[in-house]
Amino acid sequence: MRHTPSFLMTEVDEVRRLVRGNPWATIVSSTAEGLVASHYPFLLEEQPDGSDDIVLVSHVGRPDEVAHELGQHEVLVVVQGPHGYVSPAWYPPEQFIPTWNHTTAHLWGTPEILSDEENFRVLGDLVDHFEASMPSPVSLDLDEDAARRIARGTVGIRIRVTRFDARAKLSQNKAPEVVDRIIAGLRTDGPYASPALADEMARVQGTTTTGLEA
Repeated sequence: MRHTPSFLMTEVDEVRRLVRGNPWATIVSSTAEGLVASHYPFLLEEQPDGSDDIVLVSHVGRPDEVAHELGQHEVLVVVQGPHGYVSPAWYPPEQFIPTWNHTTAHLWGTPEILSDEENFRVLGDLVDHFEASMPSPVSLDLDEDAARRIARGTVGIRIRVTRFDARAKLSQNKAPEVVDRIIAGLRTDGPYASPALADEMARVQGTTTTGLEA
């Protein structure tokens, strides 16, 4: 990412929060055949010792494990949080250069290939995690034999993140009243509405602005 020290996200808990809220991520590998990218859901694996290490678990569909040469070298996982266009219409007249606000994390680590049994457990955890908010959650336990047959087409991975580079670019360089206008603009029903980005800005900026008076 572009070197922007004023927008650095250095707290591990903040990066973990970003991953929790945005589990659909991109895996990028530099292989003998060139760059390879794939997209999969990731979960944070809580550590038995209670440490705040960032450990990701997921799976890939065969033959992605071959394409990525998983386990042979480091990979990059890109997590993208709320983001969106910020129009100068929300700035004072003399400020006319637009920007794009975002929350993004780049995480590096070498994947560990999971055993078949551990992969099946992680697949079950993924399903249970995303089904938890459904009125009648579905589980792999409904037909474990069928689920295990399908699981053979996947390869489970665990990535212990060894380093990360994260950014929360949320107009911290703007005056508070300008930030309020941006948040209000993002919360309208206009072409660049983004309530999730507005919420993230409000949280970071320490404001509860919900809109501007007419």
